[in-house]
Amino acid sequence: MNKYSKIGLAFVAGAALGAIAGLLFAPDKGSETRRKMADKARDWKDDMKEKAKKKWQEAHNCKEKFAEEPVA
Repeated sequence: MNKYSKIGLAFVAGAALGAIAGLLFAPDKGSETRRKMADKARDWKDDMKEKAKKKWQEAHNCKEKFAEEPVA
């Protein structure tokens, strides 16, 4: 792992820990915080599914286009 990968990994880990600490010390009740976290996770999951579906369709379209081109 090179120097920049380590720095990037440390930054992401720090951001994640900061977000978790912020949630744990939030003024909301625990049940409310957990509900918000679950809602956000569901939103992210749906967003990732949609992006993956689009990328899959793009790959399929590229494959179809490539298959239609004559071999030179």
